[in-house]
Order: sequence, then structure tokens, then C-alpha cells
Amino acid sequence: MEIIDSHTHIYPDKVAEKAREQLQKAFNRGMVDLPVISNLFKHMDEAGVSKSVVACVASRPDQVVSINNWLFSLKDKRIIPFASMHPYFYGYRDELKRIKDNACGIKLQSEFQLFFADEEKAFPMYEELQKLQIPVLFHCGIELSSPGEVRSSPDRMLNVMRRFPELKIIGAHMGGFLMWEEVLEKLAGKDIYFDTSDSLDEMKKETLAKFFEKHGFDKIFYGSDFPLKCPAKEINLIKSLNISEENKQKILSLNIKRLVNL
Repeated sequence: MEIIDSHTHIYPDKVAEKAREQLQKAFNRGMVDLPVISNLFKHMDEAGVSKSVVACVASRPDQVVSINNWLFSLKDKRIIPFASMHPYFYGYRDELKRIKDNACGIKLQSEFQLFFADEEKAFPMYEELQKLQIPVLFHCGIELSSPGEVRSSPDRMLNVMRRFPELKIIGAHMGGFLMWEEVLEKLAGKDIYFDTSDSLDEMKKETLAKFFEKHGFDKIFYGSDFPLKCPAKEINLIKSLNISEENKQKILSLNIKRLVNL
């Protein structure tokens, strides 16, 4: 059974320790390992993962190009690059063309990047992403590092989907971390993908069953959220689900392969 991890984060070796300290402080939880490529590969090998999406986030517009330069330099067949982008980055059109040639998608994390998912300033970027058919992995739901108003709530994501119906959206954390009842009501069953990162051990079993019933199995991906979570443990949660082997395979690799044309 092939396994592809659709949600991981790593950093250049020279800044990884500082990144770990900042993330642990922000999330008030420990990392499973130092977030560098060698450790990601180690955990992939232990878990039997063939490829991983590496998702990069630019907290500020001026970080976009340098972060992408590093990501594009990795050039490893086990890495599926999801590049950084920021809605306030002036050169987004040229950079998205470069991303189209060098990556499989982008990552947006509105709580870190300080924008609301459905604010009009982001619309030109969404329009270009839709035109270029570049998938977007959104952090969705409550962000433990930023308590307060949710910038990527199910309502806001629904606004984006209605305005840009051809935009390929992956809603991380089953579409809305700690907001799953609202996701079930407003997003499940619609044209949006969900990843399982940081969710399966938090959700009630009956809630997850309702997701499968309403959303089906063709638009859900396995994701670990390494270094926050251990890939092997997250895979075991999926393997233990009371669903068919065919549907487990869809979640573990087939769906993400279809989306990014692997």
C-alpha cells in the first residue's frame, strides 16, 4: 500500500533549531523531531511513506522568494513542493508562474500571515491561482498559536469557494481544526479537499463517520503535520479505521496523486 504524506513542514538546517523553539512556544507543544529534511526522511522510512508534501509558509511578503528559492533547490524525488505565497506580495503573478514550473501547489496560513481568507485583497492572487490551476493548501480552523477571531473559518472558506469555484482548495485539519461540526454543515460534500493532519485523534468517531458519509472518500488525504505529529502514528490511525481497504488507499495516496498529477 503506497503512502504519501500530504502535509509536512521542514526548514533549512541553519534555522531549524530556532524554528523549532518558536513553533513549540507558539503552539505550546513539543515537536516530534527537529524539522529538517534528514529527519523527515527518517520518519518517512520508519512509516513506509514514499513521498511527502513539504509546505512552506512566508509570514511576510518579503520572505516569499527566498523561501521558494530554498524549497526549489531541494530537488528530491521524495519531496512534493508546496511553495510559499502571500496575498500582499506585489510580485505574485511572476512568482506564481515560477511556482507553476517548480512546485505542485502553495500553502497559505492566514493566522501567521495576518490576512482573512476571504478578504478582497487576496482575490487577485486567487484569480491567478485559479487560472494557473495551482492547488492551495489552506490552514483551516482555529490556530492554537493565535487565539481570537478565526481568519480561515468554514464561513470564510465558503466565501472563497463561491467567488472562485474552480480554485483547487485543500482544507487542512479536516477543513477546520476544532470546528468540525461547522465544517460538516457548511463545507462537507462540496468541491473541496480535506487533509487529516492533526485531526483524527481529536475528532469524535461519530463526527468522522459523518464526514465519510457526507463527503465521501475521494477528496480526503492523509497528512501528518510533521514535525507537530509523528507520521507513523497518524498512518496507524487511518489503518485502524472501520472503512474498506480501497478507501484507505484513496486516503493514503491515490487522492493526492490524482490532484497533483503524480
